[in-house]
Amino acid sequence: MSGRDGHDGVEDRVPSGAPDPSELDHDALDLYVQRHFSGEDAVLREIRRRADEAGMPRIQLPPATARAVHVLVRAAGARRVLEVGTLAGYSAVWIARALPSHGELITIEINADHAAVARESVEAAGLSDRVDIRVGDAVAVMSGLGPDGSFDVVFLDADKERYTTYLEMAAGLLRPGGLLMADNAFWAGRVLDPDSDELAAQLDRFNRVVSADTRFDATILPVGDGLLLAVRR
Repeated sequence: MSGRDGHDGVEDRVPSGAPDPSELDHDALDLYVQRHFSGEDAVLREIRRRADEAGMPRIQLPPATARAVHVLVRAAGARRVLEVGTLAGYSAVWIARALPSHGELITIEINADHAAVARESVEAAGLSDRVDIRVGDAVAVMSGLGPDGSFDVVFLDADKERYTTYLEMAAGLLRPGGLLMADNAFWAGRVLDPDSDELAAQLDRFNRVVSADTRFDATILPVGDGLLLAVRR
């Protein structure tokens, strides 16, 4: 099959201006970002401790990714944000801190015990007035939100199996110019070999679906485990 450049299955590689990927120490660069752009205050560190005490899995956002989400929410001038996947409220606090005082974050958590811990986290951060934690299945909760185009940002960090389903729902909820973000776009690099496991295949499919979706302009930021960004046209 001919590629887009006319060669058999091969596209021309456009030089990036950076060293060849084989010359880059990606682990060292990741540590560099963490060192300079992942500072946590006592409130955020306490959320991690609270999550550990509650026996939660250590799957919350790494600080550098959380800061990237915070910066993007602020850059978007967001006033209304939807988060799918609350856990202990770590990312919710980062997001809510990026909102104006009259802003609103609706965050969805399927586990009632996790939601209770998240409420403690949000209250301790002094953000209860702008964070609405809803317990239930994300698809069911999202179906009851609206009207269409009423959210500035939608952030996905929940069950990866349903990312493509959430994409469809987010497309309706986002205003034109609104921002969709999804964590774990790289799945620890396993998307390079999508046959390696089922979740790698599903995330690879999600990335491909978003890249071809004419409703969005999209890319992936290589921060943490890969942060997919897509702007609603």
